[in-house]
Amino acid sequence: MKIVPVVLAGGTGTRLWPLSRNALPKQFIALTSNLSLFQETLLRTPPGPDFLPPVVITNGDYRFYVQRQAQEVGIEPAIILEPARRDSAPALVVASAYVARRYGPETLILALASDHVVREPEKFRAAVTIAAKAAALGRIVTFGIAPDSPRTSYGYINPGAALGGEGAFEVDSFVEKPDAPTAQRYLDAGYLWNSGNFLFPAELLISEAMAFEPELTSNAVAALELADEDIGFIRLDPKAFEAAPAKSIDFAVLEHTRKSAVVRGDFSWSDLGSWDAVYEVGAADGDGNVVQGPVALLDSSGSYVRSEGPLVACIGLENVSVVATSDAVLVMPTDRSQDVKDLVTQLKKSNRREADVHQIVHRPWGTYETVCLGDRFQVKKIVVEPGGVLSLQKHHHRAEHWIVVRGTAEVTLADRKFTVHENESTYIPLGNVHRLANPGRIRLELIEVQTGSYLGEDDIVRLENIYQRA
Repeated sequence: MKIVPVVLAGGTGTRLWPLSRNALPKQFIALTSNLSLFQETLLRTPPGPDFLPPVVITNGDYRFYVQRQAQEVGIEPAIILEPARRDSAPALVVASAYVARRYGPETLILALASDHVVREPEKFRAAVTIAAKAAALGRIVTFGIAPDSPRTSYGYINPGAALGGEGAFEVDSFVEKPDAPTAQRYLDAGYLWNSGNFLFPAELLISEAMAFEPELTSNAVAALELADEDIGFIRLDPKAFEAAPAKSIDFAVLEHTRKSAVVRGDFSWSDLGSWDAVYEVGAADGDGNVVQGPVALLDSSGSYVRSEGPLVACIGLENVSVVATSDAVLVMPTDRSQDVKDLVTQLKKSNRREADVHQIVHRPWGTYETVCLGDRFQVKKIVVEPGGVLSLQKHHHRAEHWIVVRGTAEVTLADRKFTVHENESTYIPLGNVHRLANPGRIRLELIEVQTGSYLGEDDIVRLENIYQRA
């Protein structure tokens, strides 16, 4: 029986600020390789002999990240858009109803977090094979990880009696994140870390969810039944989905069902839930430092230093994490990594845009970055992906100068359409209807110089938009 991977990709990942922010969370960032965590998750279970094409559940704001990054690794998932964040239980009920309708109610679903690291994918797939045998017998199977230390940042599973077959066990209990002494006791007693990844028959998850959370289940299923098709995406009905209570699958189903099971995963795994976890999966030098980007260290040890742009030079660090982006720098003792979420909450209360938004802003067609901002002028770098088309628009308060530095631009200006090549430029007068597109096969890069009395992003009157944005 083939398996449908269902990838949950709607989280915000604020514990990895300033790299992960609400506008671009950690699953879409290349944290440990040249691929994003989401792309690594897709490639862990590629469509083929064992796996059907994946289903991705994500927030509407992230739909184009999902689509573009999946295309980059040659995978075409079904993409279901949540109108609101409701945690994992409603999302998995929706996914189960979708898979049951498309492939049959007994089809197995492999529910995967999109922001975890698995270093040995072949061992992971071997564990999936074992879990599939237990799931086919009517079990919701969790992948448990043998702990190597008494972590307080993970939930735990107490495995029970062995089930028929090889490597699967009943679950005596799921337990929440413990304090340090309790975590040590769990480690000594043979408990497993709860990886938050599951395998189950589609119809079983729906029936168990209906038994324990009927309101949640009925609303989630109704949200799919009333869903709309939106330029290739499946957009859930907002009213029905928002009526579903926000609950994790652990609280909603797994802690109540008698049909759970656990398979021990012998693969290297991390949920990358904090910067100390990122440090632990990195390649340390002889002094125990993990560095990435333009970094220079002197007399430092046991530290994580990462820069996404400026040179970061450090002297005398010991067990310290430094993360620098173009607009924010985080410095902390590495053992305070769990406090980053509280810091982000404080930044949001102070209305700091850096809490949510990067200097580089992602759009369905590509990105833009403010390079220089002054009185009555602004300079941006704009990147348009191949085939990308900006909205047909006009501005009331600014004119624009476009200088192409790479690729070819197709420009619509009033009733004219023309091409601007590399090392050429054009001028968009104030008030004129215009559009920018990339008809080529390589990225279009241009420098935009805006001049005028007001340069805010809300001075855009969109007349036509293929991405259906307001």
